[in-house]
Amino acid sequence: MNQNVDFILSAEFPTSPRTLYRAWIDGAGHAEMTGASATSDPRVDGEFTAWDGYISGVWLELEPDRHLTMRWRTVQFPKTAPSARVRVVFDPTPGGTRLTLTQEGTPPEQVESYRRGWDEHYFEPIRVWLAESGV
Repeated sequence: MNQNVDFILSAEFPTSPRTLYRAWIDGAGHAEMTGASATSDPRVDGEFTAWDGYISGVWLELEPDRHLTMRWRTVQFPKTAPSARVRVVFDPTPGGTRLTLTQEGTPPEQVESYRRGWDEHYFEPIRVWLAESGV
């Protein structure tokens, strides 16, 4: 990551890093975790989509159960804007996992929207998914 970080978000979840990592990179697991369709080719340079095609990207780094890095964009990015870079780290805690997400390269006028969006469309659905599924 460089010094152009748009935001860093962190949340704790009562499950293992392995569970969160695997759900994040697997299309079916991602769909179950968020409640919206997703696809994924879970390898470096593999492509993915999420939220019914609203999000698309490519995996840059995958370290199982530890972290992932992706190039990521939504259909709302200006056509000429490069994709943002998102890194998600899964740190074990006594009660489960601390997930830390760092995003950089977001179109400046959209930074606050995506900061809120991660909580609303990821962190909250993950909490519901974990409570309902018991994983």
